[in-house]
Amino acid sequence: MKKLALFSGILIPVWLLCGVLIAGALYPGYSHVDQAMSALGAVDAPTHRLSPIINNFPLGVLFMLFGGAVFMALPGARLAQLSGLLIVLHGLASVSAGVFSCDPGCNPVEPSADQVLHNLSGLVMFASLTLANLLWVYLARKQLGSTGFSWFSLSCLVLSLAVMPMMAAAVESGEAFGLYQRINYGVSVIWLGALAWMLIRRLPVDSAGSRSVAYD
Repeated sequence: MKKLALFSGILIPVWLLCGVLIAGALYPGYSHVDQAMSALGAVDAPTHRLSPIINNFPLGVLFMLFGGAVFMALPGARLAQLSGLLIVLHGLASVSAGVFSCDPGCNPVEPSADQVLHNLSGLVMFASLTLANLLWVYLARKQLGSTGFSWFSLSCLVLSLAVMPMMAAAVESGEAFGLYQRINYGVSVIWLGALAWMLIRRLPVDSAGSRSVAYD
């Protein structure tokens, strides 16, 4: 059961890719390059009701399952368990972002209360997954004995942060925001899937069936 919950982390990037492609295909004229993923669930979007059902809500559940599995798989490893809680928080924020839709265009001059809560949810999503990634730059060596995964975690973190100024500039120009957002979030969920794979493969199991870990 624990291994199945860890596997949910591998499923996340695949689900996100399929969910966004399906919703985008049902939105006439939608641009994956220029438009935010949130636009798929905007109040004026033809996929307003569908997008949260196939994206935010199931992904939120998968994030919470995986975060809980990380927490349970690493008893006593405080920083590793903190990373699990951050992933759970990311899942909760994903659900919240689906409940509170963004306004038409997702960048109004006078945002509604739902838009404000949607933006806040997005901020929590970004901060929680970024911090979890940062923790594993250090934890990879200690918990998994893998210098390679530490460098991979750092590379993903740097790349996801590197596109943030481009995203900010794209908000002003109205061009390529969707592309930069997909790079930012795509790299983060790929990192998460890789973490799930590493945890499934690398964490040793003792004779009692519990996973042995190094303490933070």
